[in-house]
Amino acid sequence: MNEIENITDFIKKTPKTELHLHIEGSLEPELMFKLSKRNKIEIPFNNIEEIKSAYSFTNLDSFLKIYYEGSNVLINEEDFFDLTWEYILKCKEDNIVHTEIFFDPQSHLPRGVSFETVINGIDKALKKAEKDFGISSKIIMCFLRHLDEESCFDVLKQACNHKDKIIGVGLDSSEKGNPPSKFKRLFEQAIKEGFLTVAHAGEEGPPEYIWDSLNLLKIKRIDHGVQCLNDKKLVEKLVKDQTPLTVCPLSNVKLCVFDKLENHNLKKLLNKGLRVVVNSDDPAYFGGYLNKNLIDTSKALNLGFEDIKKLIENSFKSSFLNEESKKDWLKKINS
Repeated sequence: MNEIENITDFIKKTPKTELHLHIEGSLEPELMFKLSKRNKIEIPFNNIEEIKSAYSFTNLDSFLKIYYEGSNVLINEEDFFDLTWEYILKCKEDNIVHTEIFFDPQSHLPRGVSFETVINGIDKALKKAEKDFGISSKIIMCFLRHLDEESCFDVLKQACNHKDKIIGVGLDSSEKGNPPSKFKRLFEQAIKEGFLTVAHAGEEGPPEYIWDSLNLLKIKRIDHGVQCLNDKKLVEKLVKDQTPLTVCPLSNVKLCVFDKLENHNLKKLLNKGLRVVVNSDDPAYFGGYLNKNLIDTSKALNLGFEDIKKLIENSFKSSFLNEESKKDWLKKINS
């Protein structure tokens, strides 16, 4: 076995956690087609191949258009269960032992799908995952940042009825022109309600958006954060505080944040001592789940064993698992 094969083998065999995964973004073309037929929902594609060929994007907004179109097939609790369960089977395949997933209620509520339908479908699949496979999980509800802050307060209110299921809130959707400052009051209220906070920042947006997420939204993790290298002081702060950056390499290339994987800045982020974590983001759309992200990135950037081990350790350290669980998993990785 050469070193590349050894690293690939190590990635496949090592327990991992995933911290940046949009459950609606794990909707594979086959399931989208199946649900469109089951629920009699018109989609602008005649077959699975047409859906697959539509999965090419020039930027975040062109991706979001098809992402929201795809979400239209999700109607019933069973659909959200099936969607989540398919992702869980990928977790089992990729040796993911803990996952923290995002969901977007505002993609579903305007279509007449109730908050309960969405959260209960997801939650039932995650409970089954724990029972059948021992895969633990947390749920994070995201607000769509292209909408106004006022409409998000109603969604937060509904989330408060499900504190037993939802651990935190996040911020996703179109970053450009929607700064974190727009949601300062909303996140203050969410923190008062006891939710942890995370936010997408510094993917397409500037380093200022990362500063604002830290200072105004009091976030525990930065989702993406790859633009932080454009601000030396910000890098110093992120290193000092060991604020996690949940980086999604294949997604970054697919959305043209980087022109190719070989030019991704992940290795530079690691070398600076930033707490980087690799994730799959919207794997059905971006060409790969967690193992593929790790394997392809390790090849493209010539990452060594220590780099991969660091990325996997970082994922456990950055999770919302309790300290005891973190220690147990870190011990297993190191043995």
